[in-house]
Amino acid sequence: MKLSRLFSSTSLPVHSIASAKELHGHLIRTHKNSDPYAISDVIRFYSLFPTALHKALLAFNQTEQPALPIWNFVIRGISKSDRPIDALHMFDRMRQRGLRGNNLTFIFIFKASIHLSDIVFGRAVHVDVMKLGYSSYLYVCNALLYMYGSCGDLASARNVFDEISERDLVSWNSLICGYSICNRYREVLDVFASMQEENVKADAVTLVKVVLACSYLGDFDTVDSVVRYIGDNCVRIDVYLGNTLIDMYGRHGLVALAEAVFAKMEERNVVSWNAMIMGYAKAGNLTAAKELFDKMPNRDVISWTSMITGYCQVNRFSDAIALFQEMMTIKVKPDEVTVASVLSACARLGILDVGKAVHDYVRQHDIKMDIYVGNALVDMYCKCGSVNIALEVFLSMRKKDTVSWTSIISGLAVNGFHDNALQLFLQMLGEGCKPTHGTFIGVLLACAHAGLVYKGLEYFESMEKLHGLVPEMKHYGCVVDLLCRSGNLNRAFEFINLMPMEADVVLWRMLLSACKLHSNVVLAEIAANKLLQLDPDNGGNYVLSSSIYATAERWDDAMNTRQLMDEGTVQRPPGRSSIEVDAIV
Repeated sequence: MKLSRLFSSTSLPVHSIASAKELHGHLIRTHKNSDPYAISDVIRFYSLFPTALHKALLAFNQTEQPALPIWNFVIRGISKSDRPIDALHMFDRMRQRGLRGNNLTFIFIFKASIHLSDIVFGRAVHVDVMKLGYSSYLYVCNALLYMYGSCGDLASARNVFDEISERDLVSWNSLICGYSICNRYREVLDVFASMQEENVKADAVTLVKVVLACSYLGDFDTVDSVVRYIGDNCVRIDVYLGNTLIDMYGRHGLVALAEAVFAKMEERNVVSWNAMIMGYAKAGNLTAAKELFDKMPNRDVISWTSMITGYCQVNRFSDAIALFQEMMTIKVKPDEVTVASVLSACARLGILDVGKAVHDYVRQHDIKMDIYVGNALVDMYCKCGSVNIALEVFLSMRKKDTVSWTSIISGLAVNGFHDNALQLFLQMLGEGCKPTHGTFIGVLLACAHAGLVYKGLEYFESMEKLHGLVPEMKHYGCVVDLLCRSGNLNRAFEFINLMPMEADVVLWRMLLSACKLHSNVVLAEIAANKLLQLDPDNGGNYVLSSSIYATAERWDDAMNTRQLMDEGTVQRPPGRSSIEVDAIV
């Protein structure tokens, strides 16, 4: 009797498995383990725990003519396991035994169909539901509705919803979740509005989806009404709703509102702290982000990565690397995002030794070498001048995207490997990868450094004609540089005048520098006057103009230019450079 009372309890303490094993052993010793009535509680308890599911199946297979409840115990357990397909097989096996199932059976099968995204099987079971008269059962309809929504059949989900005579909150949430899963955010808000019209009180689950929809749609008016709804209806801001609000506010730079939600939360988890840190980082307030980071009771890899990427976003690359080194010291294993961010910082600072150390860490600790890490490595090695290693990494990448090709092409071009850059560009086109504006920057740079004037002009013209890319100022600058390097100053001047937009100071400064190199005083005066109009406070323009006049022995003009610089509000920025010593810049 004690065992019977124990196993009829609905409360499952930790020792329930041990008690189930004890009863199971007793039934085996008394040869009653095949009795469906006697073994029922054992199978039920085993099925509730993934670690004991295999014992449930063993006991089930030894049961003679198991009754429907026992089938349901096993189907429920399998539907929650990592092999939900076996639940569908068990359901077929049950029907072959002449059992049709009941409302609980169908709920479990719909859940298994969701995990498998098997809408075909779900639809077939829906037919059984209607034939057996279970379509009037609210819980069955809710499970069916959620199955259709999760599998993307929103029309069927809506039909099931409309046919429910008395809906509960789960019905509304199931429909909202279906629309949210399929990124139909406007419909999420429409259903929420209908809920309010019918005086159905939403809960935190509803409002999480509504806030997400507002975030993606940028509908802050609705967000404000949702926040008022939470207050007016005393909806408890649980950890999931709180985190969603913080994330939404943080993504849109509304840090003060995120702080208010964070302060009101009765319960916080590491996601709450991370979302707040990311909000501060996005707003550029790294001081507040670091203070919060230091106060965190527990940190995970996302906490560290959020701070590191935040530093990179505001160009505090040294701080990013220092924090990464601290992370390594306390043995926190980075993920792919951390590694990509740190490599980007190394690239910007030109710290090759640290970049190599990170690369070695990736190889030694089996960090996933995804496309982002690969691209970051290629970029880092190229910017640090180690082009051969960059090329090795590029060639070893199983998957490449446009960024991969652009990084290696630009890196080769800048480091003097012009022929290799152009060869890889042709290979890129041959593999069907569409170039971007950035790709053509690298291609035009390669042509400029190699002196391939006609080839460069041909590539420039192909941008819009063949690839549908309208050239931008940087591309025009590359062509001007190409013509100036080859001594075609008049052609460069004509090209600037034919541009569809006004040339910026960079292009005119290129022309002026080339005029000094080739002693073309006439064009130099035109370029200098243009620069003095566009950028009158830049001392470099005056110095360059004065130098050109001095080279042409036009001393009066040289002195007058210097005098203009002395009389005006010309800035003379101090020159500076940096070197790396023992991995310190």
